[in-house]
Amino acid sequence: MSLGPELVSSSEKEKRNWLPLGLAAGVVVVIAVVAVLSLEHASSRGKTTVAPISAPLDPYAQSLPLTRLAMSEAGNLAGGKVTYLDGHITNQGARTVTAVTVQVLFRDAAHEVAQNETQPLKLIRVREPYIDLEPVSAAPLKPGDEREFRLIFDGVKPDWDGAYPEIRILHVETK
Repeated sequence: MSLGPELVSSSEKEKRNWLPLGLAAGVVVVIAVVAVLSLEHASSRGKTTVAPISAPLDPYAQSLPLTRLAMSEAGNLAGGKVTYLDGHITNQGARTVTAVTVQVLFRDAAHEVAQNETQPLKLIRVREPYIDLEPVSAAPLKPGDEREFRLIFDGVKPDWDGAYPEIRILHVETK
């Protein structure tokens, strides 16, 4: 008496196709590598390592006065604040400037450094319809040139006293 189809055991083992699984794993690895590299690039873009407070100024810094400082803040989509520091730079020296690295020191109520940021100076290229920035190398400062600049800070420590930060020119590249 038979209750259903007979199960016949196969003496041959099925060959499994590993190609789709291997391709999927390869795609996941490539996506992970691209994500890590882009995050590292984004975090290093526009920023350099933090210089110590006692770092020496570049000798050419005295030829590059930073004036007309103005600060502003804006909210971002993540609910935080972005702080902008705009100003004016003049090349009073005899060389063409192709890069400027500044150190910005935000102080607290006790006049201690609350935040220390080092970043390349970015020049304002256009203001309308929105502010567009470019590195100094894109429009080098010839002797006598004057330009507007902007520094952007994604977050300033809450113990900052609200006063204008100290800006120090640590490195200047010239030609």
